[in-house]
Amino acid sequence: MNFLSTLMQILQIVSAVVMIGLILVQHGKGADAGAAFGGGGAGSASLFGASGSANFLSRSTAVLATVFLVSTLVLASLGGVKPITGGSVLESVAPAATPAAPDVPPTGAAQIPAK
Repeated sequence: MNFLSTLMQILQIVSAVVMIGLILVQHGKGADAGAAFGGGGAGSASLFGASGSANFLSRSTAVLATVFLVSTLVLASLGGVKPITGGSVLESVAPAATPAAPDVPPTGAAQIPAK
C-alpha cells in the first residue's frame, strides 16, 4: 500500500510538471490570427508541420490530464481509508464541563450603597 501511494505521488508530480510545460509551449488562439496577416511566416516550418504540432500537443495534454486525474482519484481513495473501530465518533469525545452560573447583579434596594 505504501509503495502504491509513493508510485502514484511520483506519477502525479511528473504528469503535472510535464503538463504545465506542454501548456506553456502551445500557441494561443490569438497567435493564429497574427499568422494570417503575415506575422507567422517563419513559425509555420515546425517539426510537426503547421497544424500537426497543435494536434500533437493538445492530445498529449489531454492524455496527461487524464493521467493526473486518475492518479488524484487513486491517491484520494488511498488516503481516505481509515480503520474501523466499531464505535461512534461521539463516544470518544469527553463530556464537556458544565459552566458555572453567571453572577447576577443586585437589583432594587440592594443597589443603594450603605453609609
